[in-house]
Amino acid sequence: MRLRLLMRRLTISAPRMAVRSALPWPFRWVVLAIVAGFCAAIAMWAFEFGKDIAGLDRGTKEQLQQVRLQNQSLQDQLVIVQGERDQARSVSNTVDTLLMAEKVAQEKLVALNRQLEAENQRLKSDLGFFERLIPATGAVGPSIRGLQAELQANGELTWQVLVIQATKNPAAFSGRLEISFSGLMDGRAWSANLPGGGQPVVVKQYARFEGVYPVPANVVIHSVTAKVMAGQLVRATQTLKL
Repeated sequence: MRLRLLMRRLTISAPRMAVRSALPWPFRWVVLAIVAGFCAAIAMWAFEFGKDIAGLDRGTKEQLQQVRLQNQSLQDQLVIVQGERDQARSVSNTVDTLLMAEKVAQEKLVALNRQLEAENQRLKSDLGFFERLIPATGAVGPSIRGLQAELQANGELTWQVLVIQATKNPAAFSGRLEISFSGLMDGRAWSANLPGGGQPVVVKQYARFEGVYPVPANVVIHSVTAKVMAGQLVRATQTLKL
């Protein structure tokens, strides 16, 4: 008896059994999302419609238009300023180029001036040289017409001697040139000759001799003497005071 009652409850003939259609859960979520989106769209439309009725969008659009006009005006001003900047930069580059050209021209003028001064000094030296070649009255045999000496910054003394024979078609002279120096060393008298003694010379019409003498330390040279020797005989001599 009990078994029959239990079977009746579990079968289709049970008195409280209900048959329902099954709806998948994903489909239910999709339907809910569509409904929620539709509601949100209606709410947004209502909000925008309310703004139009209240006149809020009109002021915002006018402000946006003004901002756009101001932006366009600023862009136009920026273009003008950029053009002025480019023009000023071009002028600046032109000025720099002119200044550079002027500087180069000045440097060339300075170099040319130095060259002219050196040329002038050389011409003066040559003029003095040729003036010393003018024969002296009654001069026979070798003579010293130019003795020059100059103390350099490095402590050396450069010297130069011009030996000439002032007569016409003279015979060649062979002899010896001696250079001596005199002065003070530590307050005492001092004198010296060229290292190695005199140097041989051969003079037909004229000849120039030069050299460098290393001045010893603590020596002050006061004079330089040049002698043209023929054996033990002095044929010409000249002294230069410094």
